[in-house]
Amino acid sequence: MTEKFLDDVYNLKSADETRALYDRWATSYDSEVGDNGYVTPGRVAQALWARTPTSDAPVLDYGCGTGLSGLALRLAGFKVIDGMDPSPEMLEGARAKDVYRDLIEIDIHDSHPVPQDAYRIITAIGVIGAGAAPPETLDLLMRALPSQGYLAFSFNDHTLADRGYEMRLNDWLDCGSAHLLSKDYGPHLTGKDMNSNVYVVQKA
Repeated sequence: MTEKFLDDVYNLKSADETRALYDRWATSYDSEVGDNGYVTPGRVAQALWARTPTSDAPVLDYGCGTGLSGLALRLAGFKVIDGMDPSPEMLEGARAKDVYRDLIEIDIHDSHPVPQDAYRIITAIGVIGAGAAPPETLDLLMRALPSQGYLAFSFNDHTLADRGYEMRLNDWLDCGSAHLLSKDYGPHLTGKDMNSNVYVVQKA
């Protein structure tokens, strides 16, 4: 019987614990989230394409996992996609999908894993949130963007229940350092009756 991980992922407490679980989950991740109707990657990719339909601009798929987000970005129209993830096992799954120009393993102890101004478009699809990356990850990605760069990301229901995540986003919006281009609440994991907000933000 294949081990299930989806119900455990939201209770993880540290970066090392998270990476270890995703390493174990890598071989069954696509099938488990697929069986539960994981639709957020497509929603984020379409929302981003609606705001910046630039097929040749490099996109950084931060926390790319097994590459489901990269597939969604490719289907939306983006052609040059790099992926970053802390799990080497997940990256093997992403490599097999053959949609990435480059794949980079993130050092979880590196406070600046994304080169400054290297990408005008960054996504974090199902990445920032409960059981995954902390709110500070939003700061990390926004700071890595050049002026007028785009960040597209999602917060699921578990994440929205923790006000710290949207408060971190509002810190950027309220002071004018970024502008909210779109925000849409809709399906995330249909099999779990779970939804998510999808955001597209532009750095000032």
